[in-house]
Amino acid sequence: MEKMEPALLRIGGELPIHRMGFGTMQLTGPGVWGPPKDEANAREVLRRAVDIGVDFFDTADVYGPGDCERIIREALHPYPPSLVIATKAGLLRSGPATRERPGISINASESHIRRALEGSLRALGRECIDLFQLHRIDPTIPVEETMEVFRALRDEGKIRHIGLSEVSVNEIERARSVVEIATVQNIYNLALRKHEDVLAYCERHQIAFIPFWPLHSGALAKSAAMVSIVARTSATSAQVALAWLLRKSPSIVLIPGTSSVQHLEENVAATKVELADADMVALDQLGMTAVQE
Repeated sequence: MEKMEPALLRIGGELPIHRMGFGTMQLTGPGVWGPPKDEANAREVLRRAVDIGVDFFDTADVYGPGDCERIIREALHPYPPSLVIATKAGLLRSGPATRERPGISINASESHIRRALEGSLRALGRECIDLFQLHRIDPTIPVEETMEVFRALRDEGKIRHIGLSEVSVNEIERARSVVEIATVQNIYNLALRKHEDVLAYCERHQIAFIPFWPLHSGALAKSAAMVSIVARTSATSAQVALAWLLRKSPSIVLIPGTSSVQHLEENVAATKVELADADMVALDQLGMTAVQE
């Protein structure tokens, strides 16, 4: 397949990336615990992503934990100069995630954030992290204090840009009172749109918005409107959901994840899906009537 079009967004105003990135969480074992069953396949997926133009990879220290970052290094190091790698810190994983028990806890203390960063630098084989994101705000620590730590790490030359995850507009503003915020990663997709206000805020302030779980569309995938759009565009419902996000806002960067080269290529091909104005209206209306899960 052809590579994507030239980069369309700059992280922090200066790191150019394509708006179709890759989320690496699925390149782990069940429940985001341990390495994947087939590490060679995971490395193949990552290398194929680079081959077809993906230049933004999102990961986290708790994916594995550590396995995802290690596999990224094994697959892609030495990194192409244009490659942007984002990782996260602020969570601890105690076991595989299940419906009953997520197996994670929050820790955004300075000591933990610094240890996590050093671990990510070693695992990824980097001297500086392009985008370092707070995985979750610690309810026991004011976000301003946590951002002081992130600002210090940036000033020390260990991170380049700072991002947040699962935050409100008020929390973004509090964080921005301390340091510049380059990205926000919140759950947002065709079916779940509770963060419309956050997306609008990011647009106004030139902050990249990274929708978490972008492929989720729930029952909307079988709606009459979706079926009609799929038939007209010859795309899959998943590709339509991704194309809708890309057109929804120029601030959006997508990070769909997969452990399959075929699915990777299908996701990237969504950048070529052209939705008409009427399609956008129909999909927007679907979201307004969807039950928030």
